[in-house]
Amino acid sequence: MEDMSKAAFILSQSVAALAKIEGMKAENMQREALGQSMAYSDDAFFNVIQEYGIDHNSVIAYLNNAG
Repeated sequence: MEDMSKAAFILSQSVAALAKIEGMKAENMQREALGQSMAYSDDAFFNVIQEYGIDHNSVIAYLNNAG
């Protein structure tokens, strides 16, 4: 895979993770407004980074190893 394609993939993963995080934030805000406990903790937000493979080590490994 050429460098531009690798960069585009990482960017698309980042945008998808951001969309998920924004949805999680909205859910937490809704629950807060209703006086309910938060649906997502800090750990859940950090786990999105791992889920989408956009943590530092994963990105470096992808850039160094992807075809």
